[in-house]
Amino acid sequence: MTGKEEEIARIARRLDKMVTKKSAEGAIDLLRELKAMPVTLHLLQATRVGMSVNALRKQSSDEEVIALAKSLIKSWKKLLDASDARARDRGRGAPLPASSSKAASEATDPSRKRLELPRTPSTPRMTTFPPVPVTCDAVRTKCREMLSAALQTDGDHVAIGVDCERLSAQIEECIFRDVGSTDMKYKNRVRSRISNLKDAKNPDLRRNVLCGAIAPQQIAVMTSEEMASDELKEIRKAMTKEAIREHQMARTGGTPTDLFTCGKCRKKNCTYTQPSIQVQTRSSDEPMTTFVVCNECGNRWKFC
Repeated sequence: MTGKEEEIARIARRLDKMVTKKSAEGAIDLLRELKAMPVTLHLLQATRVGMSVNALRKQSSDEEVIALAKSLIKSWKKLLDASDARARDRGRGAPLPASSSKAASEATDPSRKRLELPRTPSTPRMTTFPPVPVTCDAVRTKCREMLSAALQTDGDHVAIGVDCERLSAQIEECIFRDVGSTDMKYKNRVRSRISNLKDAKNPDLRRNVLCGAIAPQQIAVMTSEEMASDELKEIRKAMTKEAIREHQMARTGGTPTDLFTCGKCRKKNCTYTQPSIQVQTRSSDEPMTTFVVCNECGNRWKFC
């Protein structure tokens, strides 16, 4: 980690503490310090300072803090836009430089003597996601657009520095490969991703996807339970416990008997109940209905 990267990371940690403590004292000085720094896209992605600034902006009520944070995020977004423009130019097939053309001609013509030049190490170019897979399918294109819009909910993508169109294409490609077609199963899978990514009560899922903590291959196959917020998971857990409790009460509320045979597991360990008040639908001498529950497998039926 370079000195500048360490400095930006230090500021990001201090901003995170302010958000946690809900106190923006000293935030203006830190934001001004960031504004004076020549921040690159690599530094943004390595330190994730954009997330810290955006979180402070959402929480703060100080107009100066909000204005400074918005100004920083806007300037950082230009870096992302410039990077995307260069990527698009490369994808359109920009003309090869003279050296590349020469190398290509030498490769196709063995009679030409190639001059080997010493290679100097170069800094590897950092890319956030692989190239966007191309599709001409209208359904898939629309699904990618909807996924991209869901990823842009609340503006976190700007602070993190992510190309949502590219990321949404990766997610959609993984869904399509897993399902194999654009049938109803595919559409329902896409809808569930969109719904959970847009959920205002579950921002952590969207941020984890944007940051890469949850890969496109992973979000493409996650279940509703896995994508749910911590709050919803607790609610579902409580409901499951309540359902189990009610089921256990129902099993113990009747009279045990071995006179009935369960049609599912063929066991005779059953419990039956006969409600004290019944609505007669055929005649006054209709026999009383008996409700039976198998204590082994939970199968239920009625016996008249």
